[in-house]
Parts: sequence; C-alpha cells; structure tokens
Amino acid sequence: MNIIDTIILGVVEGVTEFLPISSTAHLVITHNLLKIPTTEFIKSFEIVIQLGAILAVVVLFYKKIFSSSKYFLNICIAFIPTGIIGFALYKIIKSFLLGNLLLIGVMLLLGGIVILIFEGLNKEKGTDNDHKTIEALSVRELLTLGSIQSLAVIPGVSRSGAVIIGGRLLGLNASLITEFSFLLAIPTMLAATAYDLLKSGFSFTRVEWGTMGLGFIVSFIVALLVVKWLINYIKNHSFTIFGWYRIIMGLIIIGFIVI
Repeated sequence: MNIIDTIILGVVEGVTEFLPISSTAHLVITHNLLKIPTTEFIKSFEIVIQLGAILAVVVLFYKKIFSSSKYFLNICIAFIPTGIIGFALYKIIKSFLLGNLLLIGVMLLLGGIVILIFEGLNKEKGTDNDHKTIEALSVRELLTLGSIQSLAVIPGVSRSGAVIIGGRLLGLNASLITEFSFLLAIPTMLAATAYDLLKSGFSFTRVEWGTMGLGFIVSFIVALLVVKWLINYIKNHSFTIFGWYRIIMGLIIIGFIVI
C-alpha cells in the first residue's frame, strides 16, 4: 500500500465515520477498488485509522466531555454492551466479517431501507424529550443505546446511524442523539484499537507503523470538517438522502458480486 492509497483511505474514513453509511464498509470497498490485498495488516489499519476520526470528536467536544462526572460516566455506561460484545466476537469479526463484500452489500441495502422507513414514519420534528440532556439519560436508555451500537460489529451496519435511529425511537432529540453517537464512539474505538494492537502483538514493520500514522492524521483532519458540517446539516434535514445512497451502493455491490 503506497502513500496515495493511504491518503485515499484516510479521506474515506474521515468522511464516512460519522455519516450513517458505515465507514467500515466504505474502507473495505475502497481498498478492494484500489486492489489492496485483504491482509491482517490492512484489517488492523482500517481499525486504527477510525480512531483518528474519533480524535476529532475529542478535540471538538472536550469541554463537554469533561464538563461533569455524570456526563463522562454516562458515556462509559453506554459503552458497556458494545465492549462486551466486541471483545466476545473479536475473532469472528476480524476473521470472517471484515472484508466480506456480499455481507456489506446486504447490510448497506437493508440499512438504507430501514432509514427510509424510519424517516417516513418520523416526519414530525419535535419530541417530548427535546430539552433532555446527555446527563439526564437513564441507565436503561444508555444501555439500550449501547446495545444498538453493538450491531455495528457487522460490516455495513453504521455505528452512528444505528445509535441515531435507536435514540430517535426512544424519543430523543435529533441533535442530542447525533452528538451522543459521536461521543459514544470515543471509548468504542479506543477499546477496539487498543485490543486489536494487543492481539496483533504490535508486530508491524516501521513502514507499516508509518502508514498507520499517516492514515490516522488524514482521517483526523477530514473528520474535523465532516463533524462540523453534519451537526449543522441535521438541524434542517432528514437522513433520507443517506438511505437512498445506501440502497444504491448495496445494490451495486450485490449486483457486482452476483454477476
């Protein structure tokens, strides 16, 4: 994998991490289009650079994250289901799920259909919980959101999309749950990256570490811009466009594999 490939993957990660279209799916699709072999290194690379995008959230929201112990605690509580499921299924995820293009195509398609159905049934803007804060979320709500996020261990299922739709179904305000989906990604990707590096034994060459570092930096810079844009976008728009995008991409991938 050369420098250009690394930059392209970093940009793809930064753009797609917080959109409800699955960054993992797009990284797999992109590295296949670039004809990069699906090795253990590329799988680890695609996990590590996601942490770069998550770092953008830390920079943008650091005041809120550490504004109160309750705020920080609630993020940690919501992470529990994802952490348990992620650790339990690590071998299956990395050995059989990552890189499975047919699975990715199907999940993109199904996810797009779910988004369109949800948006069609949820046209009203306000909810009873419009003024609820992250500190006020109950343990039940937090664990429910964490459990929903864990569905994203399946490539093609968007982590942010799942949390946002799950939160809206719980009656939470769109801006609140979108922000929370960003924050919940912090412990999730920190744990995923640390665990993957530990399991791999840090057995990468100096060149591979440099490649990871470059991808990390690129995804961080791009994600900074995307997060700011998305926060403004969701104030006046639905996620319908992302639903149609997922359906089209899913059909293209499935058709390519079948044909």
